[in-house]
Amino acid sequence: MKKANFAVALAASVLTLSFWGLLNRPYQAPGWPDRVMGFSFSPTLADQDPFAGRLPGRDDIDVDLALLAGKAHAVRTYTVRDAMAEVPALARKHGMNVALGAWLDGDGPHDEAEVDRLVELTRSGYRNVVRVMVGNEVIRRQDMPVAQLIGYLDRVRGELDTPVSTAEPWHVWLEHPELADHVDYIAAHVLPYWEGVAVEQAVDYVVDRMEQLRAAFPGKPVLLAEVGWPSRGRTRGAAVASRVNQATFLRHFLSRARREGYAYYLLEAFDQPWKRVSEGAVGAYWGVYDAQRQAKFPFASPVVEVPEWPALAAVSVLAALLLLAVVLKDSRGLRISGRSFLTLVAFVAATAVVWVIHDYLRQYLTLADGVVGVLLLLGMLGVVLVVVTEAHEWAEARWLKAWRRQLEPAGASEDRLPMVSIHVPAFNEPPQMLMTTLDALACLDYPRYEVVVVDNNTADPAVWRPVQAHCAALGPRFRFHHVAPLAGFKAGALNYALAHTDGQARVIAVVDSDYLVHARWLKDLVPQLLRPEVAIVQAPQDYRDQGESLFKSMCYQEYRGFFRIGMMTRNERNAIIQHGTMTLVRRAALEEVGGWSEWSITEDAELGLRILEHGYEAAYTPQSYGRGLIPDTFANYKKQRFRWAYGAVQILRRRAGFLAARAGSRLSIGQRYHFLGGWLPWLADGLNLFFTVAALLWSAAMVLFPERIDPPLVVFSLLPLSLFGFKLAKLLFLYRSRVRATFGQSLSAALAGLSLSHTVALAVLSGCISTDKPFFRTPKMVPGTGLRDALGSAREETLMMLALWLAVAGVLGTQDTQLWDVRLWAAMLVVQSVPYLAALVVSVTSSFPRLAAGVVSWRTIGSWRRTPSKLEG
Repeated sequence: MKKANFAVALAASVLTLSFWGLLNRPYQAPGWPDRVMGFSFSPTLADQDPFAGRLPGRDDIDVDLALLAGKAHAVRTYTVRDAMAEVPALARKHGMNVALGAWLDGDGPHDEAEVDRLVELTRSGYRNVVRVMVGNEVIRRQDMPVAQLIGYLDRVRGELDTPVSTAEPWHVWLEHPELADHVDYIAAHVLPYWEGVAVEQAVDYVVDRMEQLRAAFPGKPVLLAEVGWPSRGRTRGAAVASRVNQATFLRHFLSRARREGYAYYLLEAFDQPWKRVSEGAVGAYWGVYDAQRQAKFPFASPVVEVPEWPALAAVSVLAALLLLAVVLKDSRGLRISGRSFLTLVAFVAATAVVWVIHDYLRQYLTLADGVVGVLLLLGMLGVVLVVVTEAHEWAEARWLKAWRRQLEPAGASEDRLPMVSIHVPAFNEPPQMLMTTLDALACLDYPRYEVVVVDNNTADPAVWRPVQAHCAALGPRFRFHHVAPLAGFKAGALNYALAHTDGQARVIAVVDSDYLVHARWLKDLVPQLLRPEVAIVQAPQDYRDQGESLFKSMCYQEYRGFFRIGMMTRNERNAIIQHGTMTLVRRAALEEVGGWSEWSITEDAELGLRILEHGYEAAYTPQSYGRGLIPDTFANYKKQRFRWAYGAVQILRRRAGFLAARAGSRLSIGQRYHFLGGWLPWLADGLNLFFTVAALLWSAAMVLFPERIDPPLVVFSLLPLSLFGFKLAKLLFLYRSRVRATFGQSLSAALAGLSLSHTVALAVLSGCISTDKPFFRTPKMVPGTGLRDALGSAREETLMMLALWLAVAGVLGTQDTQLWDVRLWAAMLVVQSVPYLAALVVSVTSSFPRLAAGVVSWRTIGSWRRTPSKLEG
């Protein structure tokens, strides 16, 4: 097996290295000229922001111009504000020309001051000011009417001999040809990225726009006032912002521009992190040099997207191998298919984490970005943990050669069989149902047993007295206790029963009040307890009324998965969840650990953990020996799951010492793994609620400020989509192969499980901040709810669903739907709404009890009692 693991890991390592190499293959492009014609020049540093009044000083500008000297003939500026008025003088010192710009934004006093200063500087004798531009994309931004801009142009042209124009995107010139009569040249922005043009066609696109402008304005020189490509940002149509694409476009453009004789200014010299506020994230990454003034790509040699990819690939492989060592630590009996599947998951997860972390750190990070990054990292690690644990269960459930701890028959002569005390706790249960349960217990084929019924706190004598009389009629082995008041909920009743158990009883059995047990339950399973190391023998929860309605059928399919998949894999490492029905417990072990914990509302799971911690073993059989009743309404179905999830968090908080490998704990690593990993999906549901609320708030900001707020990083969409898809694929696959369910049954199980996601989330969050939620008894044989009550049961989920759908509509209505990150974000919102939609559908379904495939009557139970059903193992 070690050789097989090594071979699989080696193959995955080679594939991972190849994957990194494929994504970072070098691209060749024409070499960079010794000097380009010009750069758009905004000399702000990484920590400067014109909007906040943090502007570059004279020395900053001088250093930047010195860097560009010898690399460019000219620079283009956008304002003459503050120290930017020093550019002509400083550029002259470095032998560079200047295209001097004035920033107009429709603020009258500001615009007048900019224009006056522009004219003053140009008249000051700076012969290196070769052209001026009055305003930048003023018409595109709709900062002022065309006529007002024309007024400024005419005024400046009347006062200067230097060529004058205004800078606008190419299409604005075509839409407002009247501007051409008031300028000396056409200053056009041609940025193929914003048009969604693929980088392979981008240079030809620029050439076509130049020809279009020359044809529209014959006799007017056409200047490319801005031309460039970003190194990072959103994908727009076919335009991908990347380091390789930026280098490829610029190097090909410069070669073509030299042949065509274009005048141009590359957008831009240096990255401008402050532009993220006005242009979105991509606004920060148009520079040929980064904010630290380092060239972002080589000017002559081939370009690679991530030059340090070999080191990152090595880290990915190392992380994957470490993860794989943990996952395959106890992999004996796992087929090569299962090992390969786990290897694939480990390497994909490790590579994704390394890639995302590296990519995130390549941004210009603010304090807020740092906080978001930490949350992203924690969320990503959480998703990886969930996926790996789900994958491990998937692999063991599907590709294990044979169950290692499969329960073997252990017959024993009657004189060796210990006495069993069967405890039946009850609170306000329908008398006829409970009496039917007792009738089934009376038919047990077992020599020595008693039945102790504890009715705690039922107020109405009409409910408990018939049961008392029925116990008397069944004979002396049935003893009934009505106790009121009695604290401790179900655990209190079970402790009371334990205190009133026959002294000769060596085994305690627990049966819920709605269960009909098979006659051979005790005879088949009690002999397992003759082995001194075994303290628990657990049979699955099963149900007999799944045919009564479509709702109950859906619930039944959802229950089946845990007992036929989860419990089987847990049993491999002696880590099953004990249940409060159909369980057998060694009395000495129960008393040794202190009985049932009355502080826990899932006293059964908590007891099982304590017994395992004391070094005992638990045995599990997938064969059904008893069948109960499914909750009649969606509201009760939710309350049952709320109790289970809340109780799990109670146990995690109270028994953290057991699970955290503190000194003295006798739990094995496998047991800790299953208890923590088994409840991890519930904890993830709790965190997912925070994510959903955050996604709604972000979407609202996108709708209110569509020009300023982009979708979050794509990884925030991919993580929940990937997790949802993986879990759904696992459920459909394992239900088909292990539960032997049809595709329709599998989908109904998925729908029922998803419908409880919000309930589980609330339970987890509530369990984190409180410890005293009361025990909720699942009512049996209650009248069904009407449609109004069903809608009320899913009120919160329906509101969340509608909020998410409104967010989808708002995002698609205000954002550019051609952008795939917008579509991906909308898809994520839709997927996030699925559990809430499922809750509404399941709740409404529960209000139509006549939607049924068939009805299981009481008469059909008799035949079942004689032949226990076997579950596929």
